[in-house]
Amino acid sequence: MKVDEIVQRVRERSRRLASGLPVTHPPLGSDFSLNGVVPVPESYRPAAVLMPLVRRESGMTVLLTQRTDDMPSHAGQIAFPGGRRQMEDADAVATALRETEEEVGLARSFVDVIGPVDLYRTGTGYEITPIVGIVTPGFTTRADPREVADVFEVPLAHFLDERNHRIDSRVWQGRERRYYAMPYGERYIWGATAGMLKNLHFVLTAGE
Repeated sequence: MKVDEIVQRVRERSRRLASGLPVTHPPLGSDFSLNGVVPVPESYRPAAVLMPLVRRESGMTVLLTQRTDDMPSHAGQIAFPGGRRQMEDADAVATALRETEEEVGLARSFVDVIGPVDLYRTGTGYEITPIVGIVTPGFTTRADPREVADVFEVPLAHFLDERNHRIDSRVWQGRERRYYAMPYGERYIWGATAGMLKNLHFVLTAGE
């Protein structure tokens, strides 16, 4: 998929969401979307992630992180760089860029922010704003060892191919929970990260 087309589709989605225009809903709004009536958090804390799409000569890639095994939530999982919004953050974009720089050392000067896409709510009580950004090569990464065990890239084409989307399940808090998974080699990409990627697939491939 060409960069210009990605930018056009994301900007149009951001514009429609911001203006309150009618939009076709994405596949998932939360971790609970595939599970019918289940207990959900009473409130959500605002957070933001960067969805970094890296321009590579061989094609666009998605930069992802592997969280450390001792994190208090989502330990060991594959995630976008990001985190909880802080008081000093002007908006979700500021949160996503700050967290990305702190977690993986990706300087914001390499990121061309395109805009936010649909919110995603997690079972751990976060309401996440995904911010799509086009990343120019030439950057270096420096993982924060307290939070990030690894930084890696996956071809965007992998996530745009629905043959790589599957629904798995596991027991959590005494209930069987269903979720999207998009494994890539030995990387098991699932849960909220796969859910946001499923929504990005929708934005990039479906028309309003």
